[in-house]
Amino acid sequence: MSEATVDVADLRQHGRTEDPGAEAPLREDIRLLGRVLGEVIAEQSGDEVLELVESTRVAAFGVRRSDVDRAELADQLSGLDVRAANHVIRAFSHFSLLANLAEDIHHERRRRFHRRSGSPPQPGSLAATFGILDAAGLDADAVADALTGALVVPVVTAHPTEVRRKTISQVQRQVTELIRHRDRSTEDLGADPEWAGRLWRAVLTLWQTALLRLSRLRLSDEIDEALRYYELSLFEVIPAVNAELRRALRQRWPDVGPTRPMLQPGSWIGGDRDGNPFVTADAVRRATSRQAETALGHHLAELVTLRDELSMSDRLVTPTHELYQLADASRDESPFRADEPYRRALIGVHARLAATARRVLGRVPGAAPAGEREPYDGPAELLADLAVVDASLRSHGAGALADDRLTRLREAVEVFGFHLCGLDMRQNSAIHEEVLGELLAWAGVCDDYAAQDEATRVELLAGELRLRRPLVRPDAELSELARGELDLLHAAAEQVALLGPQAIPNYVISMCESVSDVLEVAVLLKEVGLLELDASGRPSCPVGISPLFETIDDLQGAGATMTAVLHQPLYRDLVAARGDQQEVMLGYSDSNKDGGYLAANWALYRAELELVEVARAEGVRLRLFHGRGGTVGRGGGPSYEAIRAQPPGAVAGSLRITEQGEVIAAKYADPDLARRNLEALVAATLEASLLDIEGLGDGADEAYTLLDELAGRARQAYGALVHETPGFVEWFRAATPIRELGELNIGSRPPSRKAGDSIADLRAIPWVFSWSQARIMLPGWYGTGSALESWIGGDEGRLDRLRELHRRWPFLRSVLSNMGMVLAKTDLGLAARYAGLVPDEELRARVFDQITAEHERTCRMLLAVTGDDALLADNPSLARSIRNRFPYLEPLHHLQVEMLRRRREGDDDELVRRNIQLTINGIATALRNSG
Repeated sequence: MSEATVDVADLRQHGRTEDPGAEAPLREDIRLLGRVLGEVIAEQSGDEVLELVESTRVAAFGVRRSDVDRAELADQLSGLDVRAANHVIRAFSHFSLLANLAEDIHHERRRRFHRRSGSPPQPGSLAATFGILDAAGLDADAVADALTGALVVPVVTAHPTEVRRKTISQVQRQVTELIRHRDRSTEDLGADPEWAGRLWRAVLTLWQTALLRLSRLRLSDEIDEALRYYELSLFEVIPAVNAELRRALRQRWPDVGPTRPMLQPGSWIGGDRDGNPFVTADAVRRATSRQAETALGHHLAELVTLRDELSMSDRLVTPTHELYQLADASRDESPFRADEPYRRALIGVHARLAATARRVLGRVPGAAPAGEREPYDGPAELLADLAVVDASLRSHGAGALADDRLTRLREAVEVFGFHLCGLDMRQNSAIHEEVLGELLAWAGVCDDYAAQDEATRVELLAGELRLRRPLVRPDAELSELARGELDLLHAAAEQVALLGPQAIPNYVISMCESVSDVLEVAVLLKEVGLLELDASGRPSCPVGISPLFETIDDLQGAGATMTAVLHQPLYRDLVAARGDQQEVMLGYSDSNKDGGYLAANWALYRAELELVEVARAEGVRLRLFHGRGGTVGRGGGPSYEAIRAQPPGAVAGSLRITEQGEVIAAKYADPDLARRNLEALVAATLEASLLDIEGLGDGADEAYTLLDELAGRARQAYGALVHETPGFVEWFRAATPIRELGELNIGSRPPSRKAGDSIADLRAIPWVFSWSQARIMLPGWYGTGSALESWIGGDEGRLDRLRELHRRWPFLRSVLSNMGMVLAKTDLGLAARYAGLVPDEELRARVFDQITAEHERTCRMLLAVTGDDALLADNPSLARSIRNRFPYLEPLHHLQVEMLRRRREGDDDELVRRNIQLTINGIATALRNSG
């Protein structure tokens, strides 16, 4: 493709970034990759196909510049036969993918430029944050208190909106490395036939590789997919960030520093069974075992390399006595290593770790050493041996060697242990109620638990928790549901005993609404031996219980619920046994689906404020777990700004946050990206914990009252459309590809928690994903415009109050900035094409007219409050990205609508179905955060 980019007129129309010259390499990369793809298409599919693709591309960019009428392009594409449509869909899907790749490379390029030119550290980096903390003149005791138990955990979840195959990602990395190599080279590799040939072959591989999977991902595939990111970046980056953080803290406050690594990884994949029938006892065993295999395999490989590197001879240096003891314990008799004590010592360390792997996994990853050694009881013993090696090296002037691979390995063992990452368990409270009711009936304790009121349930459960005996025998005849849940919990108990308490640190209760919802889980954990009572009746449990408040009503009642839970004496004792730490999870997805964007965000903020007060009153440390998705409608957006926008006291040194879908690859597929994103999480946590970022002072209560009113108005406007408009569900299912989404092989989890045709039954991910595909993005903005307009009511004084709050308050600024991003990605011209799929003309117009009016209202009110003259005025990087990428979306949307129409009119051609799936894939790739 000769001109696969935006021309000068387009740049004039849409505005330029601050440094238009800096964009030249990006435009050149997009042009280069587009040209190579065009050459591949011409060779593989013929000049006629290339001409069709090229004319479509020119028309698509013409639509963006208003030179071509959108209806003309739609008519042109609707007349294509299914095979020609397939060529166009594949071509523009690859254009989008390559444009994304060029953007990522350009971001790296700009960061290198700023580092070389001595620019100030980028906001969100540890360097920038410590500069801010230095200027604040913080008291060491206050810092130490705030960072007690400090913890930042990104938790990878099995909510797949990542539609790319692993194979496609591998080819992308090949192209990325080629462009990076060209940028680093002092020669003009663009003119080098060998380099150009390698690039051409990579794009050819991309064109000849199927974008879609033949079968749905299995849970085992999701487990393995998540583990890839450790080799790609996390083994390197997480220990490095922890080391830098520790150094920076101790340099400023010598007595301050986390006693454990602050940054730790987590996962839900294999433990999250809420609505996923494939998460079984075997899944828990597989997930924890594969995680342990990944950690142990890494440590073993590093030990082998370290053994080869530490070749020092005791004819030249004098190791410590402890090092000689370690070397002698290896029982290595090789005459070739007689004067190499470090190699002998590390052979012994490797043999003991291999024995550990054999005990834990039943086999040794990689090459197993000869002979048998005693396994390590835990990572602390391995760390002690590595500390002996470290001290010995430093004793004879080899500190530089100790600071290299050995230090990295020690950091890795410290954070990853033998378990790699904590696997949370999660289940819906309704399942707990059903299972426990069956156990209580079998034991003769209560014939009909479900019929009991809350007070009776709490009394009954509290009584069970005081007893040390189980409710049922192992051979009890139970329903398939109850047996499956108990088997899974028994498997969790086995893995905790095998790998340690870090292997399964938390149990999350979905749709938690009451005290009994929490106590039911405690009883189930006791049933499998995880929760135990000592001789004096005091409880302990290695697994923390984390209530998840999801709907707006549950969020509004979260403070009262947790107060009542913590007033249960035995549960309070359990919290005390866990260091007076209580985790609470907050759900962004279902609260948004329930009440809309602004109402959900404010309900979360209010809930956090109340939970902070509850924790303070009850004398516990609160850790919040944020269930955020990739899109703004599910709590997405820049993590640094989102964490800094939390209310006072809500972070307090600890934070857990979910990472989902295509966001995982975008953040962690590359060490540079991973470093930047993980630093942002830690940096924001430090700032939110140690500084008064909210900045409202004495005006906080007034601001809160104002947002109470705005949120109420927004929820009413949202509910009027989504929950009260007759036929809305029918409209949604006709105007979006929600039905077809279920046919796409992107994950193991069903799109709905249970069979049903209501919005409540639908999972938040396909709900948001479908609105994104239709470019309406409704969950990220609807209702906010009505709230702002009705509250301001033409009163300039009220508008000025909102403008001042927007300037001062990070929460409001973040909420409105994220909404601006969503509105910029919304395209109601394309959305109208999807609305045309609704067969009932009256319903079609009635719903779409409401959406159109609210969109105009929301854009207008957003600009009035921010004072900007255009969307994305505060985000020129995203504005540039939209200019570069979104023209490639135009043909995909038109062809998706056309294929949906053919399919729903009865065309059962397999290629029509495949084309629909390809457009879903391509649009998700171009949008980057669609679920």
